Amino acid sequence: MAAAERQKGERVTFERGIPAQMMGIDGTWRRDCKMEDVSETGAKLTVEGSVEGLHLKEFFLLLSSTGLAYRRCELSWVNGDQIGVNFLKQGDKKKRNTRAVDMDAEI
Repeated sequence: MAAAERQKGERVTFERGIPAQMMGIDGTWRRDCKMEDVSETGAKLTVEGSVEGLHLKEFFLLLSSTGLAYRRCELSWVNGDQIGVNFLKQGDKKKRNTRAVDMDAEI
C-alpha cells in the first residue's frame, strides 16, 4: 500500500518545511527537524543529523520556540533522513493501560 493511501485526513504540504524540534519524552535529547507536511493524525519530518540511538517510539514534536505548541508522537516509518509520525491524543496511553488491566481482571 502506498504511503499516500495509508494517510488519513487532509494533508497540508509546506513548500520549504516548517522548522521544529523533536525532543525525547524524558528531555534527554533534542533534534532540529523540518515538518514537510501535516494532517490531523500525523506528519512527515526531515530530521537534521542521525536518528540512530534515539528513543523514537514516543517523543515530543515542539512546534514553537517556547514549547507551548507541541504534539506527542510515535514513530510510524523511517526513510533515510525522513520519518513519519502519528500524533498521540491525550489519554491514548491510559486507554492502552486500562485495557491491559481489564484483561488481567478477566483472567
